[in-house]
Amino acid sequence: MSDLGLLSYYLGIEVQQSSESITLCQTGYARKILEKLGMGECNPCSIPMEPRMKMNKHGNGEPTVDKTLYRSVIGSLRYLVNTRSDIAYSIGVMSRYMETPTTSHLTAVKQILRYVKGTLSFGCVYKKLSNMELVGFSDSDMAEDIDDRKSTTGVSYYLGVNPITWVSQKQKVVALSSCEAEYIATTVGTCQGVWLDRILSNISQLQVKPKLNVDNKSAIALTKNSVYHDRNEQLADILTKPLAMLTSGN
Repeated sequence: MSDLGLLSYYLGIEVQQSSESITLCQTGYARKILEKLGMGECNPCSIPMEPRMKMNKHGNGEPTVDKTLYRSVIGSLRYLVNTRSDIAYSIGVMSRYMETPTTSHLTAVKQILRYVKGTLSFGCVYKKLSNMELVGFSDSDMAEDIDDRKSTTGVSYYLGVNPITWVSQKQKVVALSSCEAEYIATTVGTCQGVWLDRILSNISQLQVKPKLNVDNKSAIALTKNSVYHDRNEQLADILTKPLAMLTSGN
């Protein structure tokens, strides 16, 4: 066994270490993705996706594009999300159209790539911590998917100021209200908190009580009192199990 020094590169992830922080980025990997579509010299843009963009599986009657190329670019971008939480949502949305991608889908993906071009140096910075508080945030839209009217969950967790996990995913059921959509997102966030709590206690014997921030008053009230009406009662019965795990400390 030999000492090769500090880690500087691992599976496409560039690692910069100092006495105060560790930085993870994928600048070189991102450039390769741009070159795959011939966009190495493209003009950058400031946002990865237009606000309130409406997209569906069939496009607007446009011709289809090369499925293999589209899927390859999406797969590459999904790996880039490992250090780029800022594109997790937009990549998640465009991943829904890999079966029959059209020119409008590819145009939206190219906007993500133009955003990546302007933010090549972005990544994750992990600083020394004096505060080991585990804080999470959950949110949801409401039935934004035109094809099946399902909502999208977003969750992220920070240890102190350091981002350690994030997820953007379409919900598995159709929420009938913004309260239900937010409550489902809260459940995903709670499960993430339970998982992180167990990992931290196993690797460092660190007892951290996860805190999850939710911005919907009805969803917060539902977690505290699950007996509303029939629909919410059934929903709460299924989804409060992770909350009970945190409460009981299991």
